[in-house]
Amino acid sequence: MTQDAETLGRVLRTRFSCRAYSPDPVPRELIDAALADAQHVASWCNSQPWQVHACGAEETAHLAAALYEHTKTAPHSSDIPFPAAYEGVYKERRSTCGWQLYDAVGVQKGDRTASTAQMRENFRLFGAPHFLLITTPKALGAYGVLDCGAFVTATLLALQARGIASIAMASVAGFSPFMRDWFGIAEDRDILCGIALGYPKPDHPANGFRTTRAPLEDVVTWR
Repeated sequence: MTQDAETLGRVLRTRFSCRAYSPDPVPRELIDAALADAQHVASWCNSQPWQVHACGAEETAHLAAALYEHTKTAPHSSDIPFPAAYEGVYKERRSTCGWQLYDAVGVQKGDRTASTAQMRENFRLFGAPHFLLITTPKALGAYGVLDCGAFVTATLLALQARGIASIAMASVAGFSPFMRDWFGIAEDRDILCGIALGYPKPDHPANGFRTTRAPLEDVVTWR
């Protein structure tokens, strides 16, 4: 195995979805460097359809406060439909991940007040000092979404390689009109997702668990 393969494998295996952050801001040059690396990800016909709205610490704090208040009463409204249902093994994996989080932070089964409070931490952006919003052109449809998904993954890995924790967030796309107004996004683009990022709080219970991955034989069929 080459050193590059070992490094990539280590970054993939150590990355996790961070849900508690230090308030210390990340130097902008580190975030820019991670985004510059992610810019090299493959895209359909090299269209590079992603657009990123990047927030410094002050703007992120303002956004988080406003978003948290907005989502108390606003209805769910997304540009791209959320999954109609999680079924079978996908439902099992989703449930397992959710209960790992609840167990870590002490939410008891059936405690809807506590589980709702934890869910709403999404709209505080988990206290992250920085936030990225990713949009995709409506006209490119599923292929634009696919390419932007690759860019999101590349960004998460490039941040992790620099010691910066992150979490990709579909939750913010559930309030697309608010995000569109806040960032002044044109109607010809869809709100895809956000990325909260910063330095992690390693001792916070929300960061104290790791999800598992299915064995290769469950997802690969050789012919």
